[in-house]
Amino acid sequence: IAIAIVAIAIAIAIAIAIAIATAIIAIAIIAIAIRAIAIAIATGQLQPAVGEGVVDEAFALIKSQCQREGKLDAGLLDDRQLVSFELAFCVAEISAARAFNSYALQLGQSEITSQISLSFSAEIIQTVLQRLISRSVDIGSDRNHLLDFYARPIVKLLLDTYLASESLASIGQEITEKNLQRLPSNLDEEKELMRETFFRFANDVVMPLAEDIHREDQDIPDSILRPAAALGCFGTCIPERFGGLQPDNSADSLGMIVVTEELSRASLGAAGSLITRPEIAARSLLSGGTEAQQQKWLPKLAAGELLCAISITEPNTGSDVAAVSLKATPTAGGWLLNGSKTWCTFAGRSELIVVLARTNPDRSLGHKGLSLFILEKPAYPGHRFKHEQEQGGSLSGKAIATLGYRGMHSYDLFFEDYFLPAENLIGEEQGEGKGFYYTMAGFAGGRIQTAARATGVMQAAFESALSYAKQRQVFGKAVSDYQLTQVKLTRMLATLTAARQFSYAVAELMDAGAGQMEASLVKLFACRAAEWVSREAMQIHGGMGYAEETAVSRLFVDARVLSIFEGAEEVLAIKVIARGLIERA
Repeated sequence: IAIAIVAIAIAIAIAIAIAIATAIIAIAIIAIAIRAIAIAIATGQLQPAVGEGVVDEAFALIKSQCQREGKLDAGLLDDRQLVSFELAFCVAEISAARAFNSYALQLGQSEITSQISLSFSAEIIQTVLQRLISRSVDIGSDRNHLLDFYARPIVKLLLDTYLASESLASIGQEITEKNLQRLPSNLDEEKELMRETFFRFANDVVMPLAEDIHREDQDIPDSILRPAAALGCFGTCIPERFGGLQPDNSADSLGMIVVTEELSRASLGAAGSLITRPEIAARSLLSGGTEAQQQKWLPKLAAGELLCAISITEPNTGSDVAAVSLKATPTAGGWLLNGSKTWCTFAGRSELIVVLARTNPDRSLGHKGLSLFILEKPAYPGHRFKHEQEQGGSLSGKAIATLGYRGMHSYDLFFEDYFLPAENLIGEEQGEGKGFYYTMAGFAGGRIQTAARATGVMQAAFESALSYAKQRQVFGKAVSDYQLTQVKLTRMLATLTAARQFSYAVAELMDAGAGQMEASLVKLFACRAAEWVSREAMQIHGGMGYAEETAVSRLFVDARVLSIFEGAEEVLAIKVIARGLIERA
């Protein structure tokens, strides 16, 4: 009997050992497969696996349909706006997934980061396939052929494993238990120190004032502006030789993004946009300004001695920059400006405004008849101002009432024979007619910076949602203990991390002299994402999310503006991204 018992015990032990070994092998195989998927996504190999170039083929088809005499015809392209819009989002979403998985692979041993990155990739594959299927007729693809991709092993493994409710909820539970507010930044020591510095500034200086500024539509107080200037906030994109933080021999878009994120996390209107305007002005001056102009204005911008606004948009032009009609007429010693502008943010408080105007009255020249000017004026508090010159000209402004993005105030401007000296034309004589190009040089940086603002808003919304979900009790347990909340938290953290890492990747491209298209893609993705993440955060708060006493209501209305300014979502997707990719096809 004893021998039999020992034999049975040995048999059981062997069986258990075999089972354990089998499980270990299975886990290892799955891990290898998952890593292969991550590498495929990060290196761009998954796009052919999912759609075998369907997106590229669609752009090529549109190109063939929209050519006249060997050139793209704008009218024909406009007949394909919907499909162009959807394809632009496909490219933006695939690019975000690629950036996220590349980052996750760099971290290596972080299991939860890998899980979140792959769950995000699964969501993106699902979204992209649905977009393509819905537009199958427009892109000349068979719907059944697209549906077949769901059965492909790599797609099936990813969707079945990482879109399962149990998997998403398990990640969300871990996020809650560990109070995981963000994934590792993967920044170097210098950038991490910069991030931590502005994180503390945001918490200690901006956040205590943010709600009052929003609810009462106040001006940004000097108690924010002065310490922000002292930290070098306004000089993140200005070279060191002019007193800024950017190295003289290289660009540093990443530093600007890191600072912007932390400021936007505290308040989009009271802090997150402080860098945007000097950044656009500095890039324009560095692109086309004379040495004297750069020496005159860049040091003051970097030090925060001159606060800055950008005046491009007009009542009847919107995002159509080439249609600007504000008249700049030559006069003795300079130019006279006549006409109106709109949505000039921070115009009252600013002492310097960059203004795009038409210096050549021949409207057939389009953007080639535009020039860029620097306007200096006194600072005015409040919601109205009027600056009258000794020569008799005037500039008046009235703030536009907005549902969010308060603190800076956006103005309608009215110019009446407003005089600007000849030396205030950027580039002076050589700059006449080149204003559009100098403006675009500034806008590329403005778009990636806006993506960083969106990430900052998402970060704040996620932190607020996570905290509230853990504290709030409903039906006898914390909101965070429910499966749906856990899934929401997983998706929110995945989305904001994808936006962050996508913007970091684009920053590297831009600093290498490339990345113009990618800057538009990351703005398109991140700004739409910020609307969704802030909405989900508000939803987790329930009724309190709709109350102004909670910060999440401010984050929700602030997020809404991100897809509108610095290139409206529709214009960016159709006129910039899709058109650019169609031309390349």
